[in-house]
Amino acid sequence: MSDSLNWSAIKVFAMDVDGVLTDGSIYISSDGSEMKRFSIVDGLGLMMCRDAGFDLAWISGRASGATSVRAKELGIARVVQGRKDKITALQELADELGVGMESIAYMGDDIIDVAAIEAAGIGIAPPDGQTSAIQSANYVTQRNAGNGAVREVCDHLLAARK
Repeated sequence: MSDSLNWSAIKVFAMDVDGVLTDGSIYISSDGSEMKRFSIVDGLGLMMCRDAGFDLAWISGRASGATSVRAKELGIARVVQGRKDKITALQELADELGVGMESIAYMGDDIIDVAAIEAAGIGIAPPDGQTSAIQSANYVTQRNAGNGAVREVCDHLLAARK
C-alpha cells in the first residue's frame, strides 16, 4: 500500500500525540502528576525529518505538560494542544505554512482524527488505533503507536527525499 502513495509530495508531517506518539496510556501518580511514555526511535525519526527540512506539528486533543516537555526536547516548533477539532487545526497549519493539504501527511488514531486523516495528502493510522481511523487511512503502519509507528512514517518520508 505504501508504494502507491506519493511520499515525495509531503512537506509537512502532522500528528496526534496520545495513541500515536504514545501507546495511549497516561500514568497519573497520587500527587496528580502525569507521565507518558514516548519512543526514542520515534523521536530520532522526527529529528531526522526536521533536519531534512520537513515541517513537523503535533495536534493533541488534550493539553499535557509531558507533551510540551517532549516537544521541546525534539525541537517540535508547532504544538497545538487542547484542540479536538483536528481538521480545523490542520487547515490553520496548512494556511500558516502556505501549503495545500496534498503536501501534508497526518497521523491519528481515533474518531476526532478522521476528518484530518481523510483531508491529508497521506492519511495514516497505527494498527492499534480505532477502527474509524484505520478505515479512513491511506496507510496503516506495521508498528504500533508509541512503539515505532511514527519512525516508520519518518523512514518513508526520508526515503522519498533521497
